[in-house]
Amino acid sequence: MTREEARKRAKELLEKMTVEEKISQLVYDSRSVERLGIPSYNWWNEALHGVARAGLATVFPQAIGMAASFDKKLIYKVATAIADEARAKYNAAQEEGDHGIYKGLTFWSPNINIFRDPRWGRGQETYGEDPYLTAAMGTEFVKGLQGDGEFMKAAACAKHYAVHSGPEKGRHGFDAQVDDRDLFDTYLPAFERLVKDAKVEAVMGAYNRVNGEPACASKRLLIDILRGDWGFEGHVVSDCGAIADFHKNHHVTSSADESAALALKAGCDLNCGCVYASGNVLLALEKGLITEEDIDRSVLRLLTTRFLLGMFEEKQPYIDVPLEIVDCPEHRELNLKMARESIVLLKNDGILPLDPAKLKSVAVIGPVAQSYSVLEGNYCGKAGEYTTLADGIRRMLPDARVHVVPGSELYRDRSEANCLPNDGVSQAVAYARRADVTILCVGLDPTIEGEEGVEARDYADGDKRNLLLPKSQQCLVEAVCDVTDRVIVITTAGSCIDLGVANTKARAILHAWYPGARGGEAVADILFGRVSPSARLPVTFYYDNNNIPDITDYRMENRTYRYLKEEPLYPFGYGLSYTTFEYSDFSVEKKNDGSAACVSVTNTGSRFGREVTQIYAKIRDSRYKTPNFQLCGIDSVELAPGETARLNIPVSDYWLKVVTDDGKRVAPDGGITLYAGGHQPDELSVRLCGTKCLEVRV
Repeated sequence: MTREEARKRAKELLEKMTVEEKISQLVYDSRSVERLGIPSYNWWNEALHGVARAGLATVFPQAIGMAASFDKKLIYKVATAIADEARAKYNAAQEEGDHGIYKGLTFWSPNINIFRDPRWGRGQETYGEDPYLTAAMGTEFVKGLQGDGEFMKAAACAKHYAVHSGPEKGRHGFDAQVDDRDLFDTYLPAFERLVKDAKVEAVMGAYNRVNGEPACASKRLLIDILRGDWGFEGHVVSDCGAIADFHKNHHVTSSADESAALALKAGCDLNCGCVYASGNVLLALEKGLITEEDIDRSVLRLLTTRFLLGMFEEKQPYIDVPLEIVDCPEHRELNLKMARESIVLLKNDGILPLDPAKLKSVAVIGPVAQSYSVLEGNYCGKAGEYTTLADGIRRMLPDARVHVVPGSELYRDRSEANCLPNDGVSQAVAYARRADVTILCVGLDPTIEGEEGVEARDYADGDKRNLLLPKSQQCLVEAVCDVTDRVIVITTAGSCIDLGVANTKARAILHAWYPGARGGEAVADILFGRVSPSARLPVTFYYDNNNIPDITDYRMENRTYRYLKEEPLYPFGYGLSYTTFEYSDFSVEKKNDGSAACVSVTNTGSRFGREVTQIYAKIRDSRYKTPNFQLCGIDSVELAPGETARLNIPVSDYWLKVVTDDGKRVAPDGGITLYAGGHQPDELSVRLCGTKCLEVRV
C-alpha cells in the first residue's frame, strides 16, 4: 500500500469521527472507536536490539555492540529478524485479545543520538559517536525493521530528535545550547539520512530544549527542518512525559492545555504521557489555542501509519508468521554471529588465542562473570537461554579446572554489611596465584549505566562520574595484576572504560559491550581462537584524565575523534585481529551521486578472518572548521589466508561537504584526501596497528 492510498483511507475514516474520538487517538494508549471499527491500540513498543519488555525474544547485542561490527548487511538481517518476531508476537497477542503496552507494531527504535560524551549512560543504545556510522547502521536497521512488502512489517522511530545525549539527571529541564555548525555537522545528519534514505515512519522528540525551544514543540526542528527541508511524511511522538515538562520543568507554558497546544501546533502528533488526555486538548480547542484542523492533521498522520501496517485489512498482513519463529534456532545463530562481530580486541601481546590443551587450571574472576544483566543491556526482551561469560569459558575447557569467583561486588565495597571492605579480593588473589591463566571479567551493567533512575541511583543516576571502573573493581584488578602476569581482561559496558593499571599489566583486553544472550559463547570463541576478532570501536576510548568538556557542554570542541585535540587511550575505528591484512591498488572513481573508493584487500596472515575496511576523508578548507578526519564509507569482507578481494565502496558527496557557520553544506575551498585501511589514519591508530592507510587526493 502506498502512503497516498493509506492517507486517502485514513482521511475517509477521520471524516466520520467526532472531535472527542479524534482526541482519543492522540495518546499512546489510544482508545477504541467501536462504531467505526477502530480497535484500541498502544503505540509504545521497543526494539533496540530485539523485541523488548514483552517476554521471550531473541536478545541481540546492545546497539553499541552491533555498531562495533561496522557491518551494515548484518544489522539489516538482525532488524529483519526482529521484525519477524514482532509480527509473530503481535499476531499471538491479537489472537488472545491483548492490546496492551509492548504488544504493538510501532517500535520506538533506533536511538540515533550521537554518543558525544562517554559518561552518558544511554550511549549504549546508540551506534556511537560518528554521524556517518550512525546514519549507515541506523538506515539499514530501519529498512530491515519496516521491510519492503506491500505493508510495513513494523514501524521504526528515529529518536531522540534532537541534540540529546545527557545529562540524564537534568534531562527534563535541560536546555542544550548548540550553534548551527555543530547542529548540522554532528547532531542532525543521521536523522536526515533516516528520513530521506530509509523513509523512517516516526520521529521521537527529545526531553530537552534546544536553544530555548522544547524539542517536542520546536518550530525550527519539527516544522522548518523535519517536515520543511527534509519532507518527512510520517508522525512525530513525544518522549514519555516530555510535553508535561513544558509547564513543569521548562516553564515555557503555564498549564497542561497550553503545553498540549504548543506541541500540537508544532506537529507533535502523539503524546507518550497524559497531557493530550484528561481534557487538555479539548480545553485548548475551546480556548482557541488550537483549531480542529490542528487535531485532524495529527490524527490523519497516526491513522495513516496504522493503515500502512495493515491494521484495518480484513486479512491481516503477515498473519502467517508463526509464534515459533521467536528466539528460533536460526535467529540464535544470527545472534551468535552478531555477537562475535561486536567484540573488540583492544590489546594482545600474543597470549591470545588460548590453547585449551595447555590449560589445567583457569581462574575466571570478576563480578560480571556470571551476570545475565551484562548480556542483556537495557531495553531488552528475555531470551530462552543465556550463556554467561563463565559458561562460555567453561564449555571450552572440559578437561581443566575452572574456578569462578566474583572477587568483588559491582560497585559496593563489600558483599554484606557486616563484612570488611573488599572482602572478596583475597579469595580471588589466591585462585589467580594458582591458575595457568586468569580471566578478569569486570565492567559495568545496566543497573549502573543507563537511563535516569536506574537501580543504582547512589552510583551516578544513569551517567558515569568518571571513566574508571568502580572502586571495588579497581581494587580487585590491581590486586590480581600484582600476583600474576598472565591476566586477560574482558570488559562489559556500553561505553569506554579506562582500566588503570590493567592497561599496561594485562596481557590482553577484550571489550564485549553488552553482547546479547549468546555473548559468553561469542567471547569464548574469540578467546580460544574459533573466531578471529574483527570489531572496531564505534566510540573513542579516552583516558580518564583526558580533558573532556563538561557533559552539559554541547559544543563539539575536543570531542570524539573528529575534533579531539589530544591522544586518547584507544582511537575510534580501532580493533585488532588474529590475522593480518594488506591494502593495495587504491583508486577513486567519480559517480553521478558521489564517488566509489576502490581498493584491494588481501589476508596476509595464517587464519581466516573478517576485515572491516574504512574510508576516511580529510577535508582541507580555508574558511570553515573541518574535522580531523571524517568516516565516509565502510565495508567488510571475509577472507581465507592468501585470498584477495576487490572492494567498491560508495562515498556520497554529502559526507565530503564542509558545514558552514550557518549550517549549510558546501564544497570545500581546498582539496580532499581519501584514506583506505582497517583503521582511521591518525598517528595512534597507525602506531597500534602497525600499518598505514592508503591515500588518494581527489
